[in-house]
Amino acid sequence: MLKGRSFLTLLDYTPEEIGYLIDLAAKLKAEKKQGIAHRHCAGKNIALVFEKTSTRTRCAFEVAAADLGMHPVYLDPKSSQIGKKESIADTARVLGRMFDGIEYRGFGQEIVEKLAKYAGVPVWNGLTNEFHPTQILADFLTIKEHFGKLKGINFVYMGDARYNMGNSLMVGCAKMGLNFTACAPEGYFPDKALIAKCEEAAKESGATLSFESDPEKALKNADVVYTDVWVSMGEPDEVWKERIDALLPYQVNSRMMALADENAVFMHCLPAYHNDETEVGKSVGEKFGLSALEVTEEVFEGPQSIVFDEAENRMHTIKAVMAATLADASLLN
Repeated sequence: MLKGRSFLTLLDYTPEEIGYLIDLAAKLKAEKKQGIAHRHCAGKNIALVFEKTSTRTRCAFEVAAADLGMHPVYLDPKSSQIGKKESIADTARVLGRMFDGIEYRGFGQEIVEKLAKYAGVPVWNGLTNEFHPTQILADFLTIKEHFGKLKGINFVYMGDARYNMGNSLMVGCAKMGLNFTACAPEGYFPDKALIAKCEEAAKESGATLSFESDPEKALKNADVVYTDVWVSMGEPDEVWKERIDALLPYQVNSRMMALADENAVFMHCLPAYHNDETEVGKSVGEKFGLSALEVTEEVFEGPQSIVFDEAENRMHTIKAVMAATLADASLLN
């Protein structure tokens, strides 16, 4: 069904195709739990190109590849000459002749798009500045496991909605019929051109898109409360003060969760600065007098938090993407 396709952004996929990937992930997850082997891609080799490092993304791709019978080769930021000594197009054509698929995690969306244009094999977006589609599949599998559905779920994203997570969650919700609200200060909402594309998708799915600066209004009847770090990898230290000043009123704490539906869940794509037990959390906390940043400890560790179910599902959904785009037969039979 999807063999030979790249996975760069959910904008490229229909709701039916996204639903297929989520269902396939659920099937592969169940098989793994039952000890049923599913080596659908045995003998294949894949390249994992990481210009930005990651715990979850790397582990998810490597474990998923092994489960599918593939051999992954990891290229860290110092191991690849992509865009430095060798152009992206040249790198793509070399890797495409050696590997059956290529994962890219790094910077601009134009890089992964160019890799896909020239590689001749499926290319999977492990994260760019603009989009993070594998994370959204994991999020939606988790939501479906918890609520039994996606359509009609009231989904609120708290914080800075201008970049990959805000963009990708908005796209995914618009495609799959979830009611999406970005709750952020003015100037922290997604790009208007992307909003327009999502509004077209929402007309088809029945989703609603809202952009609200008042948390009390945004969180009313929310089923899912989602947030992400306020400063991304690679951004300068001076950005912290600007973001904290703007986003502290949008920190997900007990008071915020109390504004949502009583059965609401908390989600975060991780890593999360919910205490001072990381170098970054401790440093920023000492500098600004904060014990937590985008989410507090009581919410992160509380009964409404499903962040580790979500983290596990990265692997199952990434496995589904690779299997669907590399395997020779339909896998839901």
